[in-house]
Amino acid sequence: MRYGFNLLLWTGHVTNEHLPLFRTLKKTGYDGVEIPLFEGTPDYYARLGASLAKLDLAVTTVSVLGAGHNSLSSDREERRAAVTRAKWAVDCTKALGATLLAGPMHSELGRFSGQGPTATERKRAIEFHKRAGDHADRQGVRFALEALNRFECYFLNTMAQLADYLDELDHPAVKGMYDTFHANIEEKDPAAAIKAIKRHMIHVHISENDRGTPGKGQVPWEPTYQALRAASYDGWLTIEAFGRAVPALAAATRVWRDFFPNKEEVYKFGLKSMQQGWTKAGR
Repeated sequence: MRYGFNLLLWTGHVTNEHLPLFRTLKKTGYDGVEIPLFEGTPDYYARLGASLAKLDLAVTTVSVLGAGHNSLSSDREERRAAVTRAKWAVDCTKALGATLLAGPMHSELGRFSGQGPTATERKRAIEFHKRAGDHADRQGVRFALEALNRFECYFLNTMAQLADYLDELDHPAVKGMYDTFHANIEEKDPAAAIKAIKRHMIHVHISENDRGTPGKGQVPWEPTYQALRAASYDGWLTIEAFGRAVPALAAATRVWRDFFPNKEEVYKFGLKSMQQGWTKAGR
């Protein structure tokens, strides 16, 4: 098991100015960090990756399909732009020295049609992931697709939907992930839903029901860790907590207030909560 921390708590664009933060997270006990990819070039991330390697911190990445990058669109240019964006994210992930790219890389974040996904949109998504997945496979990178709650997207919301989609896609470089925040909203039984995605699950986001400090909210942590162990999961447990440091992200995720007294509590108490929860679940 490896413990990670998503840098979106501090920034949407990581630079060498965050090196002291990297050192702090390493000293706290984290095995790695998750780097958000919203801008930059592969060369830029190669330099950042070298700095992380010197600190002996492993890396995963996270990204989204934003405005104009809609794989489901009836507009061919938007679909092409989505492929280009996904390939860019893969190339930046590779440059960082990472092999896993997490996030809702299946549809444009926050864009709604007013109805559920159609058969035509599903075909477009399949074609998108075949093209993006082939590129990722050549680069030694795997997508960990994230199902989001219905207030953030309409294409994939539950673990059953995500697993069914990945079954149909059947691509070696396109897998799935489990996020405790979204599951807490969408699933009848969040922990039991892990059974649905376990055959595709390569990543896990640890996120409290209010996006604050893990272990200080309503997520059913004990059964969650028990279910992950029962699924023989042995990948990353990466904390994803949001504050108001990134205005665009705060607006997209409806973060209007602070959910913790300070960021130190999130990464210190959060790590302790994960470690204790995981150990207890194994007894």
